[in-house]
This record gives sequence, structure tokens and C-alpha cells, in this order.
Amino acid sequence: MAWIQLRIHTGKQEAELLSDLLMELGSVSITFEDGQDEPIFEPKLGETPLWSDTVVIALFDAAMDLAPIIDMLKTLPYLDDNFAHKVEQIEDKDWVREWMDNFHPIQFGERLWICPSWREVPDENAVNVILDPGLAFGTGTHPTTALCLEWLDSLQLHDKDVIDFGCGSGILAVAALKLGAKEVTGVDIDYQAIDASKANAERNGVAEQLALYLPEDQPEGLMADVLVANILAGPLRELAPLIAEKVRHGGVLALSGLLREQAEEISQCYSQWFDMDEAVHKEDWTRLTGVRK
Repeated sequence: MAWIQLRIHTGKQEAELLSDLLMELGSVSITFEDGQDEPIFEPKLGETPLWSDTVVIALFDAAMDLAPIIDMLKTLPYLDDNFAHKVEQIEDKDWVREWMDNFHPIQFGERLWICPSWREVPDENAVNVILDPGLAFGTGTHPTTALCLEWLDSLQLHDKDVIDFGCGSGILAVAALKLGAKEVTGVDIDYQAIDASKANAERNGVAEQLALYLPEDQPEGLMADVLVANILAGPLRELAPLIAEKVRHGGVLALSGLLREQAEEISQCYSQWFDMDEAVHKEDWTRLTGVRK
């Protein structure tokens, strides 16, 4: 089936109104896109923030005549006669296959590979984690996840207890277990993340060694030899005392999900409990590590 796409530049206040109207006019899907370079790295919980220049992208059946729709849009009080828009034909593709083709096995450090289930494992003697992209964040493709995976690969995890604080897809928890950790505890505020972590642990044969909790359900006095927290700078700052008390003396910590310019502040915050190492960067993102005093 062929498609036609209408792209409209508008403001963040008007984007959702326009989205609702386009759906009423027959659009089968709506996407919001950053019209400039205004990345939003830390939206508040429950918010869907938009940009001052938001591109609203509406997808229609190619048989639909968009001319009447465009004429009607020109009459809207928040869009003038010269409103910025573009109509594009979309090539018909096998979109599922196209999406799957974008994901390949990726190596992290010396031993660890993250492999989609539909790809062959590149090295059967390596530590292979089978993980497919899904609802929960974390497939290894994002720099913050990559930084944490490389750090885990560098550790000797045999007989170690690990906490994955903000476990998401469970990629770090599963990787730690496959790298030799004795047991891992995953904690996340999202029940979907708990479900995703459980499913990925089962797929990789390590479910019996992984305990998963929402924050309110985690055991009192939970501590570990190793803690990794790939979340965001705000929660890392606010939860610092809670995170610190979960690492045994002499244990190690890795923090990621923060930008370069946020690293110094977060490092200083954690230095009251940890001997902090020099920050490691990948693109615009940073990993901090330290040893519990």
C-alpha cells in the first residue's frame, strides 16, 4: 500500500490541536519531530514535551486528495496562508523488515556481544546476550547503555552481587549475569520495564538469578558489590544518598544517563561517599565510576 505524507511546521502550543484535527481528517498516524536543534533530554514524568518549532507529520492513504485539507488548514487562526508545509510520496516497503535490518550484533569491550534474536551470533565463544528492541529503553545502541556495558565487561563479576538501578529492558542486568555475576537485583519505577527485564532474562537463561522490584517493593537493607544506574542526571542527584547506601564498602558504582556538562556536578555529589574516577565520555554523554569509601 502506498502512502502520502504531509509535513507541517507549527509551534508547540498548536501541535497537539493540529494533530487531533488531522486525525479527524483521515490521517492514519501522526508523528512529532524537532524542527530545529532543540533536544529535550530530561522531560518531567508523564510529560510529552514539544519544541518551539515542531514538525507535525501526518500519514494518509496515497489515494486521498490533500488539496482540500490544505485549503482548510489555511483558514485556521494559528496557521496563515503561507504556513510551512510539504507533501511527500512514501515508497511502499516491508516496514517490519526495514526496521529489523537496522539492528545488528554489537560488541562491547572484549567479551560481550548484544545480538538481536533474528541475527546469527558472530562469536559462539563470546558472552552473548540475546535482546530485541522493545518498549523499555535499552538496546545497546544508545551511548549511555554502551558506556555501562563496556564497564561491566571490564569487571570481574564472579561471585558478585549486582544492582541494576533503573533496569529498563534489563540489558545491563542480563549482561552482568552472563558475565558471571552471582545474582542481580533490578529496580525500576515502570512495571513495563519489570516485565521486559523478566522476559529478556528468561530468553537468556538467567531468570532464576534475577530479582526484580518496583521501588516500593524492594527489600529493606538491599546492598550489592556492584551498582549500575543508567538513568538521568536529575534522579541521580536526588537519589544519591539512597543509591550510595546500596553499595557495600569497597564496592563499585557506575552512573550514566548524564551529559558532559552535568558530569562534574554529579561527580562532586557522589564524592562524599565514593572515590570517583575520571569521567568517560561517548559523544555528548558521560559515565562516572567510583569505589565506595
